[in-house]
Amino acid sequence: MNEDQAPTPWPTVGELGERGVLSRVLAQLSAADAASVGPGDDAAVLSIDGELVITSDTMIEGPDFRLQWHAGYDLGWKLAATNLSDVAAMGARPIALTVSLACPAGTRVALLEEIARGLDEACRALAPGCGVVGGDLGTAPVLTAAVTALGDLQGRAAVLRSGAKPGDVVAYCGQLGLAGLGLAQLFAGDVPANGDRVGADPGAGAGAEPGADPDAQHSPALAAQLRPQAPVSAGVSAAEAGATAMMDVSDGLSLDAQRMAEASGVMLDFTADQLRAAFGEQQGVRVPIDAML
Repeated sequence: MNEDQAPTPWPTVGELGERGVLSRVLAQLSAADAASVGPGDDAAVLSIDGELVITSDTMIEGPDFRLQWHAGYDLGWKLAATNLSDVAAMGARPIALTVSLACPAGTRVALLEEIARGLDEACRALAPGCGVVGGDLGTAPVLTAAVTALGDLQGRAAVLRSGAKPGDVVAYCGQLGLAGLGLAQLFAGDVPANGDRVGADPGAGAGAEPGADPDAQHSPALAAQLRPQAPVSAGVSAAEAGATAMMDVSDGLSLDAQRMAEASGVMLDFTADQLRAAFGEQQGVRVPIDAML
């Protein structure tokens, strides 16, 4: 909020910002009886016969993705990868997804088929044994997808973002900064060829020809943005190796590192030189430090 502005009696989301809004919303909620970990981490943990990890994410056409950029297959892959990564960040093995899709009545069935195929193949590639077990289909003005992922802790305790301790080693797994470069390419007009996206006309929307080609070769940066290869299996491996804190890095390394540091009450110490040495070149692409952060 601008310091010169007086607070309004009915503040907007923009006026309060994310933290202010969340604090007010969460104050209105009662804890679920089965929840041993509630809001505030990458996922909730429910106590059943064992412990089950559950996470959800919604993507809406426009603010979250554009159909002139994403083939249906790519969108399905990204939906799965995003949620599988959150489950893995808790140290759990992903076991199932549920998917709810809402779209305009004029949406071509082939587009939904390609989304389903991308979901299925991402599960098989990133989390073998995991698959879509249910969901819902409805109508909406724009294509909207809500995915819930479930994970099995297999007798282990969940690894939270709040467990880091002084003296712990900071480790990062996966690509860093490539997806950001890919997004910049898309905004600059470097859109995948017509045969590898939803439609031939930019802005054609959900009614366009699907044209998805799962075998198409994206550039490394575009691939990282459109078909992210989340290191899902590393979550269980790190948990079994004794990781004290973990979290999915989806909002940038600097912001998510700050979140982990605040949750754990520690400082995370790494340098730009260390990042350049480890991630300055990935798959033949030079990645600047700004993209990593």
